[in-house]
Amino acid sequence: MKELTIENAKNELMAIQQKLAAYEHAMAILQYDGATAAPKETAANRGVSLSVLSEEVYKLSTSDDTVEILEFLDLNKEKLDAKTNRMVYLMLKDLREMKKIPMKEYVAYQQLLVEADDVWHRAKEASDFEMFRPLLEQLFETNKRFAHYVSPEKDAYDYCLNQYEEGLNKKTLDEFFGKLRENIVPLLKKISAVPQVDDSVRFGSFSDKKQEELAYYLMKTIGLDLGHVGLSTTEHPFTISLGSHHDVRITTKYVPDDFVCSMYSVIHEGGHALYDTGSAEDLAYTVLDGGTAMSIHESQSRFYENIIGRSRAFCNYVFPFLQQLFPAELKDRTADELYIAVNKAEPSLIRTEADELTYSLHVMIRYELEKRVMAGELEVKDLPKEWNKLYKEYLGIDVPDDKHGVLQDSHWSGGLIGYFPSYALGNAYGAQFLSKMKETVDVDACIEKGDFEPINKWNRENIWQYGRLYTPAEILNRVLGTDFNADYYIAYLTEKVKDIYGV
Repeated sequence: MKELTIENAKNELMAIQQKLAAYEHAMAILQYDGATAAPKETAANRGVSLSVLSEEVYKLSTSDDTVEILEFLDLNKEKLDAKTNRMVYLMLKDLREMKKIPMKEYVAYQQLLVEADDVWHRAKEASDFEMFRPLLEQLFETNKRFAHYVSPEKDAYDYCLNQYEEGLNKKTLDEFFGKLRENIVPLLKKISAVPQVDDSVRFGSFSDKKQEELAYYLMKTIGLDLGHVGLSTTEHPFTISLGSHHDVRITTKYVPDDFVCSMYSVIHEGGHALYDTGSAEDLAYTVLDGGTAMSIHESQSRFYENIIGRSRAFCNYVFPFLQQLFPAELKDRTADELYIAVNKAEPSLIRTEADELTYSLHVMIRYELEKRVMAGELEVKDLPKEWNKLYKEYLGIDVPDDKHGVLQDSHWSGGLIGYFPSYALGNAYGAQFLSKMKETVDVDACIEKGDFEPINKWNRENIWQYGRLYTPAEILNRVLGTDFNADYYIAYLTEKVKDIYGV
């Protein structure tokens, strides 16, 4: 390599990131296709392609030239702008971690993820945990091993948690979940003492075609750019960026007798897509493109899904369109009935369909199980039994089978160990963001008019545009001017329960 200067090193850095983005684009398309349109028996084919591409990513990320450029820029950090310094920091961090993991094991893990996803889908369909168990054991063991390679001095689960939110650990989460449990359980007891609300307005016969029309209406309503955001269907809804914030795909699942399921999955995934597509243009094809942490990402998806989507103002706004779309089913029904139905709170089996009040209990169960498996206190083979036990203990319900229990989520099949707490943190972050937003934006008035631009502008200016430039803690401090406080979320839930149930 020619002698490095600040200018040519920065140019080389951008070229490396653009090439990595191209590989990631190809890998993301394969993953997206596998989850949506690919024939069932094609997982092995994708596995071969993904292993080749992941090996190229490994080689490029850890090459001598890449190391030389990053270390040169790191030595000259005082001469760099904040964005370049952050790129260098993140890439060096990933490089140093990746070099501690043998390439053969890294590539093998990518193949394992493809196989695990394929088997999970079949195991869930058959409600057969034993079919998936050997792969899940490998996934947990590989994550433990990688954690030991990278940070032998750190608790393995703390390492996993830190992958999804910089600085997050079990101590912080134990305190957070303890506070939620202390306040949510009494609210559930209050609800159990009064008559349950009527949610029949959401049920009927709703064709996929009409639900798809609703999905596109919702995407446009919340402000998504349909020229850069696509929609498809899959077993478990998700959002994925294909190479950069210029191409983001969301998915949903249509339930024939309940339009609310897809409605809120679209708004949820749409929140993710708004965040991804909201990155500043100069971050495209760099490591700074996209969300800074999954908890901040979830704060956006849960903000749009729940704080906005389940508000009285939004139900009032969207209901006339719903009546046009489903005239027979919603004849003589009201927006207030919809508001009450989508805020009904009661223990249930499925996390993605859980109400706001009980949702964090679903997450807490997964957190406790992951923590115990990573600590060697619980064997993978015993997960179904412990899952069912905790659902009975926390939510008071019996789990009928693996499909509606331990196999319901796709996260473990994707190796996302340590991800689940992001959902609960995101809920709490979103409530505190709302409080700050209301200081300058009349949120309810915007929703009532269907004018999301002031809301989106606030999020774009305060959160989205920065991508990964700042850590989650820095984003929170910049936006809020104070530390995170779960009391905002607890107050939000308490007020919602009082509004719906009068207790």
